[in-house]
Amino acid sequence: MSGFDPSSLAQELISAYANQLTNVVPPSARGGAFTLSDAYAVEAELVRRRLAHGHTPVGRKVGFANKAIWRVLKLDTLVWAHMYDDTVRYADGNNTTLPIGRMTSPKIEPEIVFKMASASAEDAPALEHVEWLALGFEIIDCVYSDWKFQPADFVAAFGLHAALVVGEPLRVEPSMVPALADELAQFKVKLLRNDQLVAEGSGRNSLKSPALCLTELARAIGRQPGVTPLGAGELVSSGTLTESAIIAPGERWTAVVDGLAVPTLTLTTEA
Repeated sequence: MSGFDPSSLAQELISAYANQLTNVVPPSARGGAFTLSDAYAVEAELVRRRLAHGHTPVGRKVGFANKAIWRVLKLDTLVWAHMYDDTVRYADGNNTTLPIGRMTSPKIEPEIVFKMASASAEDAPALEHVEWLALGFEIIDCVYSDWKFQPADFVAAFGLHAALVVGEPLRVEPSMVPALADELAQFKVKLLRNDQLVAEGSGRNSLKSPALCLTELARAIGRQPGVTPLGAGELVSSGTLTESAIIAPGERWTAVVDGLAVPTLTLTTEA
C-alpha cells in the first residue's frame, strides 16, 4: 500500500471502532500492495497501544480456518490476532450476559477455546500442550462496508475480535488425548437464538479439527519474524464451528454440543 504507516493505520482503525463506523475502506482496496506482513505490523502496533493503556494480551484468535478458501484468497496458512484481558470473560455456570451496544455490527461464532499448558511446538501434537478446553462464543465486529475484506484487512482490524465468552473448562489429562483427538474432529454443534435453531456445524469446520487448527496456528505464528511464539497460559479461540450470525441486544444465544464433554453455553446480549 502506497505510503503505508502502521501507526497511522492502527490509530485509524482504533478510532473507527470507537466511533462505530461501518464504512472504512479496507487497506487492501486503497491502491498498492497491503500484505499480511504489513497487516501484522499494524497488529503489533495495536498490541503496543493496548499495553500502553494498561491492557494485557491473553491469547490469540484464529481467522480463515478453512483450507477450502485458502487458494482463492492466496493464503498458505490461517491468520490470527491477539485477544486481551478486557475482551475475554468467563461464563458463570455457563450462562452470562454481554453488553454489545458499543459494537458496530456484531456477529456471534461458537468456537472451541484452548488454554495452553506449555509452548506449542510446530511439529508436535497440539493437545499434549493444552491445559484445558472449553466451548466459547467469539463475538466479532467489523468497520468495513458490508463485511467485505481480505485476510490482511482482517488482521489489521484486531482480527475483528470484540469479545470472547468462555464456558466451563474441560481439563485435558494425558490419558484423554487420543480420544479427544477423535472427538474434536467429529463432534457436532447447534447454535440457537431464543431457542430457535440458527446454524449447525462441527469440529471439522475448524481446519478439520480444532486440535489441528491449534497446531497450524503455532506454525503460522512461527512464520512471522519477531513474533512471540504461542506460549503457556495463552488462550486460543480456534475458529468458528458454524456460519457466523448477526446479533442484537435482548437476545439469548445458546450453543449445544453433541460428541464432546463440554456443557451447553448460553449468552444473553444487552444494550
